[in-house]
Amino acid sequence: MVFLEDVLQSINAGMDSLPATRYPRLETESRVMTLSTWTTAQQAAGLSAAEGSQFDTSVRDEIAGLVHGYKKDAAPYSPATAVLWDRILRAVEGGKLTRPKLVKLGYDAFRSQHGPGHGQEHSIGNRIVILGCAFELLHTSLLMHDDVIDRDFTRRGRPTLSAQYRNDALAAGQSVPEAEHAGHSAAIIAGDLLLAAAMSLALRASESSAQAAAIERSFQLAIHNAGAGELEDLLYSLDRSPAKVQDVLRMEELKTASYSFRFPLQTGALLAGANPAEAAKLADIGGQLGVAYQIIDDVLGTFGDPSKTGKSVDSDLREGKSTILTALVAEQPEFSENFKFLRAHTATITSLRSALAAADTESLARQLAKELCEGALFSARQLDLPELVSAQLKDFAALILNRGRS
Repeated sequence: MVFLEDVLQSINAGMDSLPATRYPRLETESRVMTLSTWTTAQQAAGLSAAEGSQFDTSVRDEIAGLVHGYKKDAAPYSPATAVLWDRILRAVEGGKLTRPKLVKLGYDAFRSQHGPGHGQEHSIGNRIVILGCAFELLHTSLLMHDDVIDRDFTRRGRPTLSAQYRNDALAAGQSVPEAEHAGHSAAIIAGDLLLAAAMSLALRASESSAQAAAIERSFQLAIHNAGAGELEDLLYSLDRSPAKVQDVLRMEELKTASYSFRFPLQTGALLAGANPAEAAKLADIGGQLGVAYQIIDDVLGTFGDPSKTGKSVDSDLREGKSTILTALVAEQPEFSENFKFLRAHTATITSLRSALAAADTESLARQLAKELCEGALFSARQLDLPELVSAQLKDFAALILNRGRS
């Protein structure tokens, strides 16, 4: 058993090489941070539920219209592709629209300083929706590809698009391996179609904007970072020993935080007319929140309740993923041996989960996520953001830290 102080000391030593503004050093005695609920944040900011609901509806309607358009275009030359678009729409439905909300939040952070002139509000409002849709479609694309990489057939508590095509193949008499291959192949195709649609939307949203080039570059970086993070995640899963804390944090910022938090905030700010330096400061805050989000995701992927989260608690361990949990105890000889046995298929998932629990990795990971959220909110206070934006950043931090809790 490694005591809390020893683990925190190890984390801090490993973080010395990382940007201090992104990854604050942990303290044994955690500071108290009061985080708002969604309702409290809305009231404090003067934001009505109707306003948020209207934006969500606009994003969902735009996506539905776009997908129906692609389905209509495909029907004459490929009825099978029309069916694929139908299934894509079902995969997009039901999301929380976190990334579109962050695009709008990035815009709201600077619209009072660089906002549109009189009569341009409707046009810029449409651009925010379209850019938000671009990130939502990018997210769905990456999830579909991630399901293939992780060999998962369930997401959000329901069958993935891969599972639907796998089941079709099984019903047609294919063997399980062939059916699973067919399912994953369809998911790759769907992900590619969504990626193309997402890039088209991003270009459409930034067209004629003063910061068009910067927005396009940011969206490309979101894709490139996600790809780099996914590659590092894959390569870490092939190592016989789990990755170290600083490596996992870098990988998680690339794979998840960049496209989910950093670049939605940054592109939204750029759309409002913020200069690159201003947008980058807000993006750094998003980076910290995004890594905290992925840390909690790691926790839920091992210790969560699938009935509440819709996430498998075996997938990460089965695939030998290097998560923040495995990184926290990577230097323990007994854990490292257990990890190697799992890779060699001579240990059980249950035994590895027990080892992680015995090392108190869930508490350590949650504290790290809390420290990252505190650092993000501290940085936000230095920017003198509008009250609306500050309140919603606090709310995002609260939602991150409370994910999966009853």
